[in-house]
Amino acid sequence: MTEQHSASPTQAAFNQLKNYIGHEIIGQDILVERMLISLLADGHILVEGAPGLAKTRAINVLSKGLQGDFHRVQFTPDLLPADLTGTEIYRPQQGTFEFQKGPLFHNLILADEINRSPAKVQAALLEAMAERQITVGQATYSLPRLFMVMATQNPIEQEGTYPLPEAQLDRFLLHVKVDYPKAEHEKSILRLARSEAYNDAAKLKPPFEPLSQSTLFAAREEILNLYMADSLEDYLLQLVLATRTPDAYGKDLASWLQYGASPRASIALDRCAKAKAWLAQRDFVSPEDIQELAYDVMRHRLILSYEAEAEGITADRVIHEIIARVAVP
Repeated sequence: MTEQHSASPTQAAFNQLKNYIGHEIIGQDILVERMLISLLADGHILVEGAPGLAKTRAINVLSKGLQGDFHRVQFTPDLLPADLTGTEIYRPQQGTFEFQKGPLFHNLILADEINRSPAKVQAALLEAMAERQITVGQATYSLPRLFMVMATQNPIEQEGTYPLPEAQLDRFLLHVKVDYPKAEHEKSILRLARSEAYNDAAKLKPPFEPLSQSTLFAAREEILNLYMADSLEDYLLQLVLATRTPDAYGKDLASWLQYGASPRASIALDRCAKAKAWLAQRDFVSPEDIQELAYDVMRHRLILSYEAEAEGITADRVIHEIIARVAVP
């Protein structure tokens, strides 16, 4: 199931980009891969983890290896919707209003600590993520073709955070959880930090020409045409459908789930599994691709019952049980 074929020019370019990010973001291989999958699958990514785990650095490094503009927005309780979308400014000389674009009109957006802002700001971001457009007053403005939001989130248990609305969570292609690096990786992080302290000019700069947007769009076309067997397509759908009809797979699952994953989960899992196979230089999708990505695709789309929460059952535990009980083709 690990058979590879010769890399296409676009795959070679992405392999170079992946190696560069992996060199700058040590010990977070899953985060690096998931960021590239989100980019290739034309979706947004929510990254959750404690402070200091290179979440902000990761999207910054990605922006350096890609031709496109990058903007970081620090989400705070006093942030206003216009701080994201932009606003109309009155020009007294002309006697007219002129729209001043906000940070959402960049290609790569880092929404840092997204769950520190209230619902009104989340709603402003929702249209941009879902429709790739922004409406201000009577006018609607299209966002760039390359538009990706990477949001970072502190665990909900921390003070001063707001849980994201379910409708907005569903717009994220992936919800990735990052953990602390291993000891050997942290030693490499120390050495990298030392070298950067002495060499500011070399910080985050790739040793190659940044990947062009035309190369990215060509890669997306290749991924859409990647082969997925009919049996695997059915398997993918069964995993998602099992979250809606959990009683077919056990009374315990039925008692844990209040609402299952939406059809967006099926679309996301299909795109992401193909992107993962493509990054591995395979021309077919394997069951392992689907199983590995099922967690990141579905964990934010499941609504657990009060009974599950009382028992300490997590969304990851539910997904694990579904993968174990749905027959693999």
